Amino acid sequence: MSSKTIKLFSIVAFIFIVTGCMFQKPDYVKVITATELNRIMQNEDIFLVDVHTPEQRHIKGTDLFIPYNEIEKYKDKLPKDKNAAIYLYCEGGPMGNAAARSLYELGYPNLLNLEGGAKAWRKAGLDFE
Repeated sequence: MSSKTIKLFSIVAFIFIVTGCMFQKPDYVKVITATELNRIMQNEDIFLVDVHTPEQRHIKGTDLFIPYNEIEKYKDKLPKDKNAAIYLYCEGGPMGNAAARSLYELGYPNLLNLEGGAKAWRKAGLDFE
């Protein structure tokens, strides 16, 4: 292998590692199952946000669509009470974790992400709008 090939491979590997870390489950967000989220939605009025891009079909009861990488632009639409629980989902889960990071940085500590996202919701046979 030439040194250019090795250098290019190293750069590509570094990019995958760095961007992959952004989508891993952080310790400041709780992961919940579709069944748990459905049960909570039956008993409480929650703030549910779809953060998937491109916009997808929403889970019934979704309050807001905010692209996971544009959280800051929509902060005026977020709960005024920073301790309010914010439930997040995307298609599979990773974008929810990325959105949680932005929300956490804005001072929201009570974040929950749907494990498996809308795919898990669909698999559980639950409703969409």
